Amino acid sequence: MLSALDLARRIEAGELKPRDAVELCAVAIAAREKDVGAFVALDLDAARRAADAPGLAALPLHGVPVAFKDIFATADLPTQYGSPIYAGYRPPADATAVALARRAGGVMIGKTVTTQFASLVPSATRNPHNPAHTPGGSSAGSAAAVAAGFVPITFGTQTAGSVIRPAAFCGVAGFKPSYRLIPMVGVKDVSWHLDTAGLFGAGIADVAFAAAAVLDRDLRVDRAAPAAPRIALTRTHLWQEASAAMQKAVETAGRIAAAAGAKVTELTLPPVLEDAYQAQYTIQDYENVRALAFEYDRHRDRIDPLLRDHLTAALTITSDQYDAARRTASRGRQALADAMADFDVVLTPSAPGAAPQGLGATGNPMFNRLWTLMGAPCVNVPGLRENELPLGIQIVGRFGRDRLTLEAALFVEQAIARKVGG
Repeated sequence: MLSALDLARRIEAGELKPRDAVELCAVAIAAREKDVGAFVALDLDAARRAADAPGLAALPLHGVPVAFKDIFATADLPTQYGSPIYAGYRPPADATAVALARRAGGVMIGKTVTTQFASLVPSATRNPHNPAHTPGGSSAGSAAAVAAGFVPITFGTQTAGSVIRPAAFCGVAGFKPSYRLIPMVGVKDVSWHLDTAGLFGAGIADVAFAAAAVLDRDLRVDRAAPAAPRIALTRTHLWQEASAAMQKAVETAGRIAAAAGAKVTELTLPPVLEDAYQAQYTIQDYENVRALAFEYDRHRDRIDPLLRDHLTAALTITSDQYDAARRTASRGRQALADAMADFDVVLTPSAPGAAPQGLGATGNPMFNRLWTLMGAPCVNVPGLRENELPLGIQIVGRFGRDRLTLEAALFVEQAIARKVGG
């Protein structure tokens, strides 16, 4: 994989030029893209021209290449939302996150594959660790592109689990910030009370560096050793749905973190959070069928049957049920804040297990839904494995405490690397 932080440091030091970083991406893409299928649009010639712009190396991203999930609007590349309805569509303007990445000195190389309308329909993208397994969804291409070494930083979105789960399956760092810390202007809606943009990178320091550069926020965690966090090891009511390997991975990570100096305590969440978990389904589905009202009403026959049937079923959700679900979510957020009062972060699974075999499904987001609904910052920490496939563990922070969450994730990542590597 390509480290964004390493590339930025080398460019800043004059050891590389931004054009050289683009060429590293081009070589990797030429070698494996036909087998992985991470991109739906790619323009390396335009990236080379952008990389040659004077002054680029002095900007916060220093000319590091980036790519965006194909639900972010881009004026100079097609934006097709994974749907034939929008084949060849060119929006008149970039999404805000795309514009901010360019402003910060990121070099756009392409658009990554998304599932249709960032929803249920699996894509053809393959997991770089084993092409017989899914890379996850809906940010399939974004996670796979980083894992395959095609690009150091990609952007995706999460409505249920579409940053953390594919990051876990592909063995990369995934950062879903606090709700809408990254602007969502110009991004196709799935569910406007849930959709959150996030980043993928080789490691925790990479996604923190990129987020800091794009958002102009104090999010970097690479300048000093991370402080030992107070960790709540949380199994949730879904613990038995995790594979034996995933359960062992979470418990192993807890022991490794504790041995490295973290304070690790088991925490049972209040029952209202089980209700909140169920409420997430209602909120997502009620909003999804309305977010796609134009497509559903005008182009229903061109929506994949799996998604079309799901949207049709969502029409039965009443406004009273939706309002009640939102009230439950509000109570859940307060209960979570109270439960985490003495902790910095929660340690919990990123997914039920390693990436499932086959491309007919993208895996279950059950271990992500609650945290997305809570608006909490979440980080997939790579480093553990089940045979040849990665196993991700999830660090969940308190709303608005994104830097603290990234620092805790880095602490755990480094502790695992020392233990596994040693």
